[in-house]
Amino acid sequence: MTAEDFLAGQILLIDKPLHWTSFQAVNKMKWALKSKLGLKKIKIGHAGTLDPLASGLLLVCTGKATKQISELQGQTKEYTGTFYIGATTPSYDLETEINETFPTEHIDENLIQQTIQKFLGEIDQKPPIFSAIKKDGKRLYEHARAGEEIEIASRKTTIYEFEITRIALPEIDFRVQCSKGTYIRSLAYDFGKALGSGAHLTVLRRTKIGDFDVENAMDVLAFVDSIGSDANEH
Repeated sequence: MTAEDFLAGQILLIDKPLHWTSFQAVNKMKWALKSKLGLKKIKIGHAGTLDPLASGLLLVCTGKATKQISELQGQTKEYTGTFYIGATTPSYDLETEINETFPTEHIDENLIQQTIQKFLGEIDQKPPIFSAIKKDGKRLYEHARAGEEIEIASRKTTIYEFEITRIALPEIDFRVQCSKGTYIRSLAYDFGKALGSGAHLTVLRRTKIGDFDVENAMDVLAFVDSIGSDANEH
């Protein structure tokens, strides 16, 4: 693709690596577009953040396609991953250490399948304290790291599909389709509680956003390498 193609507007499917922030991925792509195609200015942004501890589909819009970002953000998302049952962490994932352990002896496949039913449809969910949502002018994780106790309001979210794909306690693998604004970390925490135990998220991968599938996505570094290399072929 040429510089003109990117300015006219592209929706790029990127498979974000583990430990990268979404911002780092976009920044790397912006640098490549500017340095390799000689673009002084180009608009570029992503349609929905993925945590550094998550991998998978990031939709990156360039040029005129950045106008579609809010529309793309509103689409249904699909995630796969792993819950660790029997222990919680303050961040609901691996960002923080285990702070509490719980019994798991009573948990069997029957209870797991019954518990899934409680989370289908519209649910009330509290975002994790370790999240980027703002309260009183500060992000929640800043309050959390300062050791401040704050009240977090719950919000409505919708779980369209919730399937357990592997049970090997203490691990449970899942696939979830959900609405915008759903926190899978909070789902892990709430699911553990509903099982009469505790849980936290250990693996998360975003596989779909609307009709876009991670199967068709490109690695960030592969994208950087491809810039400019095929410009002469068009």
